[in-house]
Amino acid sequence: MKITKQLAGSFILLIVIASLYRIMPGRPYGFAPMIAMAIFGGAVIKDKKFAFLLPLLAMFVSDALYQLLYINGVGNIPGFYDGQVLNYILFGGLTVFGFFIKNFNVKRIAIASISAPTAYFLLSNFFVWASASPLAGLGRPKNFSGLMMCYADGLPFYPWSVASTFIFSAILFGSYYLLTKKNTNLLVVTK
Repeated sequence: MKITKQLAGSFILLIVIASLYRIMPGRPYGFAPMIAMAIFGGAVIKDKKFAFLLPLLAMFVSDALYQLLYINGVGNIPGFYDGQVLNYILFGGLTVFGFFIKNFNVKRIAIASISAPTAYFLLSNFFVWASASPLAGLGRPKNFSGLMMCYADGLPFYPWSVASTFIFSAILFGSYYLLTKKNTNLLVVTK
């Protein structure tokens, strides 16, 4: 597969901007472009392995930056932690939501923009609760009540996740539409 230089440059720039935004202090937790990038990658990138790679690279770069800040005493959030592989799998899996956006329209993008963060919220909090780690799920009991407590613990992040996915999806898909409408050869992936 051959990717145009402009496309490769655009995706590298997107990864760098998203990674830097994610580590920016003062933003609400959960307000990041990663889920929107997963949806966008799944919808736009024809070669699916690259579609999965887009949000995963952005996550990895921002996690590496978090870790660098953490080990130098500048930040209090470690970039790499136990159970992180599952988080990467979940984010990569969100790319599938973009596969269902065949013809871009606001309704399909909006449905994906609420479905993907909702799936992430439900699955990630379930796995935190179900983890065998004594610190997982804030020590919530392994029963239905404990699971509901774990979901309640994650609830403050959910609205920010949905809002950011809508906003960043609008930016990504809107920019893509304007660029491809203006020059249909600009973002073409060829084999």
